[in-house]
Amino acid sequence: MKPKQKLRLAFAGTPPFAATQLKALIERSHNIVGVYTQPDRPSGRGKKIQSSAVKTLAKNHNLDVFQPESLKTSNACRDLTALSADVLIVAAYGLILPKAFLEIPTFGCINVHASLLPRWRGAAPIERALLAGDAETGVTLMQMDEGLDTGKILFKTEIPIRKIDTRASLEEKIALAGASALIELLSDLPTAQRQAKEQNHSLATYAEKMKKCEASIDWYHSAKDIELQIRAGFGRTPAFSYFKNNRIQIIQATKLQTNHVIANAMPGEITASTKNHFTVQCGTDELSVTIVQLPGKTPQTIKSIKNAKPNIFKIGDRMVDSE
Repeated sequence: MKPKQKLRLAFAGTPPFAATQLKALIERSHNIVGVYTQPDRPSGRGKKIQSSAVKTLAKNHNLDVFQPESLKTSNACRDLTALSADVLIVAAYGLILPKAFLEIPTFGCINVHASLLPRWRGAAPIERALLAGDAETGVTLMQMDEGLDTGKILFKTEIPIRKIDTRASLEEKIALAGASALIELLSDLPTAQRQAKEQNHSLATYAEKMKKCEASIDWYHSAKDIELQIRAGFGRTPAFSYFKNNRIQIIQATKLQTNHVIANAMPGEITASTKNHFTVQCGTDELSVTIVQLPGKTPQTIKSIKNAKPNIFKIGDRMVDSE
């Protein structure tokens, strides 16, 4: 009996989420014939040209890397055809895959998507799940078609959303779950494809990319919604407000279970202040703030800030949504 021949895999992805998937494939000694990732771009405060997490990982393992600006060209299709890939794995790549490109690999293209499809199709599924207050999220492996995350479902794994989860913590858990699911799927891909299930398109919701304006805190909203906003923005689009004409990022805060009774407190007004936190009145309930980022600084606990500035964030001071 002949040993089972390894699939020839091509991979397409860009950020650390995708690098987690590629790392799992490398560690399991899969036959990776080529890696696609976004072109190097300016990033960070100095706007230095930087490679993606996927490119760095691929180069460290001497894998061939392709960085086309678009896949809608004959050259892009020619390059993938030349790889003779059995399947293309796609994870947070960032480029649209046209029909001609999707049809090149023998077993098509498989997407690792960070939600339980058909809920939260689109670019920001983790953020939207948090903002909606969902009780769970997960990862879906999907056979790609021309639609936006509309293909048949090959594999699903659920992940509960804890009250302390942020976008960053969920992304890490979903990435690891996706990598594990991917290894299992590839162990018998033909069977998984035969058993693939259509999505219930009537249940679809869409996860639009987060806009910068969505990071601005409106203190007239409920404490619950503002807490979700802070958790959803963690590490990528941090929630912010203005305090004494300075923009500060709110990194960690929680809705209080009981309210301080302060007559006529306005939304955004600080109603309590201790060495470890300060409390802000919201449209409904109050928010306890424990970590912020001041202009030009790294994130700091309220305790460390007050050690240096004891009189900052006093009762009666007010946070506002614009300068």
